[in-house]
Amino acid sequence: MRLLVTGGAGFIGSVLCRHLVGEVGAEVLNVDKLTYAGRLESLRDIAAAPNYRFLKADIGDFDALAEAFATFRPTAVLHLAAESHVDRSITGAAPFIATNVVGTFALLEVARHYWSRLASAERAAFRFLHVSTDEVYGALGPTGAFAETSRYDPSSPYSASKAAADHLAAAWHRTYGLPVLISNCSNNFGPYQFPEKLIPLVVLKGLAGEPLPVYGDGGNVRDWLHVEDHARALHAILTRGRIGETYNVGARAERTNIEVVRRICAILDDIAPAGRPHGDLITHVPDRPGHDRRYAIDPTKIETELGWRPRESFESGLEKTVRWYRDNDWWWRPLRETAYAGERLGLIDGAGDAE
Repeated sequence: MRLLVTGGAGFIGSVLCRHLVGEVGAEVLNVDKLTYAGRLESLRDIAAAPNYRFLKADIGDFDALAEAFATFRPTAVLHLAAESHVDRSITGAAPFIATNVVGTFALLEVARHYWSRLASAERAAFRFLHVSTDEVYGALGPTGAFAETSRYDPSSPYSASKAAADHLAAAWHRTYGLPVLISNCSNNFGPYQFPEKLIPLVVLKGLAGEPLPVYGDGGNVRDWLHVEDHARALHAILTRGRIGETYNVGARAERTNIEVVRRICAILDDIAPAGRPHGDLITHVPDRPGHDRRYAIDPTKIETELGWRPRESFESGLEKTVRWYRDNDWWWRPLRETAYAGERLGLIDGAGDAE
């Protein structure tokens, strides 16, 4: 397999590249423009591998993409490149539209022209996997879970941009016949996640003895998925999924935000004691605008059709994650010092402050 991965220097993308190169043995071309959240340091374990290549390019650059397709000649595309942080989308939506919508359009078009010129056997084998999020479905009530047939109802500029990208991918399959598959995943966590997201933010603030901000009452529910389980799911969808289908990926691990933060505090109390309980650092702050109350994924389809199951429980995965951040400050400390120090993002005028 020759796999073109977009966004492979990001959190999920880097885990996927390491899995595909090291475990699957595929030949991988990682295309990433290296925004603030894209880090080649996350790929140092495979940087010298003979079956791995990196190309710095924007997925909105038609010419760069066309050259990449022509020279690498991929047998499949895994599209993960995206602006992904809801808070950042609230105060600056333009990059989300440019990358998630316009960039996806450019990638689909270049892939379509490349695919249409392949020999018949290669055309039949080609796949385009568009990787998305459960946030496109909006919020759930206290019961139920998102299925592949759930109605789209995005709440934030981020989720609206991903919903648009999903619809573009589906339309390119229906209109042009491009062999597209779509995945929608629940909240990912694990090593190498940029520290603007909840779990690494709380871990690093806890290690530093700083206040741990929790939006609102902390009762917002998310369905948590270990990123390495997600990488295995994406490989299963790519190789065994049915063209034109959507697969929801989740680990049946719903937790409220306050439960997640308290569990992190308990782990830190055990592995990095600080003289007082880390839970004393929890600070409730004004909620995020448009904050969806609950997400939950029904992964029955991927479980029954493809035989995928998560290997990590939330508890086992979270403890491994907290320990990883404690032991790998070489990766996150430069970010804390130069790119993101843990400040509140996503505020609009009059919304309050984090600390």
